[in-house]
Amino acid sequence: MSDFDRKVDEASARVNRSVHNVVENLEKETAELINYLNNEVVPAVRSHSTKALRIAAEKLSRLADYMDQHKAQ
Repeated sequence: MSDFDRKVDEASARVNRSVHNVVENLEKETAELINYLNNEVVPAVRSHSTKALRIAAEKLSRLADYMDQHKAQ
């Protein structure tokens, strides 16, 4: 094997190791992100969504009461 071929093989091996490390880190970070979204973001969104719906329902009820009171006039 020539010196050039050996250097190409070594460079290729270094690149492969680097790519492998990046892929491992991406897989790990992606799994952590999914866990964070499922455990923190989704429950918070659901909580705020139900709170917003309750507030909207209360305001609509007040509007209906107002319309009923002023319809008779």
